[in-house]
Amino acid sequence: MTSSKTLKVVYKITYPNGKIYIGKDLTDSINYFGSANSDIIAQDFTREERREFTIKKEILFESFDTNEINRKEIELIRLYKSNDPRIGYNRTPT
Repeated sequence: MTSSKTLKVVYKITYPNGKIYIGKDLTDSINYFGSANSDIIAQDFTREERREFTIKKEILFESFDTNEINRKEIELIRLYKSNDPRIGYNRTPT
């Protein structure tokens, strides 16, 4: 079991077009919004839409255990189907 005193989270980002990205943050930073592929996201928005852009970040799961966070991230990507390009911006797991 890998654990520490730092709370770790699995989060869901929702973009203005309704598509989502599921990710993990092992530092629980309030300022971290994931590592989705910017080029893929940019294709879905016009220049005008990019001028005012609001995203929503939700914490779906919290744990001190890194292994549990790693497992939960994959589980939630599959549950929310965020690896389906019609639904989300995750590209793995397939």
